[in-house]
Amino acid sequence: MTLTELRYIVAVAEERHFGRAAQRCHVSQPTLSIAIKKLEEELAVSLFDRSGSEVMATHVGQRIVAQSQKVIDAANVIYTLASKAQDELEGALKLGLIFTVAPYLLPKLILSLRDVAPKMPLMLEENYTHVLTDLLKRGELDAIVVAEPYQEGGILTMPLYDEPFFVIVPKGHHFENLDEVTKEDIGQERLLLLTEGNCMRDQVLGSCMELASRQRISGLTSTLQGSSINTVRHMVASGLGISVLPATALTENDHMLFSIVPFKPPVPYRRVSLAYRRNFVRPKALETLKQAIALANIMGVSIIQD
Repeated sequence: MTLTELRYIVAVAEERHFGRAAQRCHVSQPTLSIAIKKLEEELAVSLFDRSGSEVMATHVGQRIVAQSQKVIDAANVIYTLASKAQDELEGALKLGLIFTVAPYLLPKLILSLRDVAPKMPLMLEENYTHVLTDLLKRGELDAIVVAEPYQEGGILTMPLYDEPFFVIVPKGHHFENLDEVTKEDIGQERLLLLTEGNCMRDQVLGSCMELASRQRISGLTSTLQGSSINTVRHMVASGLGISVLPATALTENDHMLFSIVPFKPPVPYRRVSLAYRRNFVRPKALETLKQAIALANIMGVSIIQD
């Protein structure tokens, strides 16, 4: 039994396909299949049911796959301890970020990180929260930047900052000259949101319950393509409706495209946090990352102090 064989069976269990698992492990399918068959013979059990269209782990296979992941995680800790023994701030940090944070945080974070940790480059992944969480749990990412609420077994979070939401409206809209708007006001308008499955859509609805139930939101929002804040911004600018965006997604030149109106207090907001595995062996790297974000001078946000 080897770590390589354990990685193979974990990949097959997650991909439910020998070919995709082989691609993920960067080996040929025959190589992967032979190795798994050898392990099954050594253990005298069948790890996978190969009879259906999808490869499924058997009952005992599920338990062995779960234990294999724990062994792989433990081995990764050993490798990391050995390679980072000299300096936790030396070597790449694999960081994931949700789509609605990455474009607005990264430019300033990269510049700030050069000063506080010049030997710690970032390997970056942008994706949805659930995808980043899976990568984090598999050890393919060291930490992920997500929006609260966020809770996963074995995963800890470190609050980074709070940012308020603002209302954006087309030029000439009747909100344009108001000093502030209420959540009830927004509920009467055609509201453009990101597509379902994007956490910021749920955050806006959750923070602004008075906006209405999903049935009161224009059916147009359910047909928006992609998950881009930038797409929503330009749809608002074209006059299609209004929207709600976080402070970091707004720039000083936006007044040329649309008008920005603040909410009447209490202002809805989202909290952005750093999530990481409980056994992560470079805690100083995470603290330094938080420090770099605090020093990045991100406009419109409130940094969470320790």
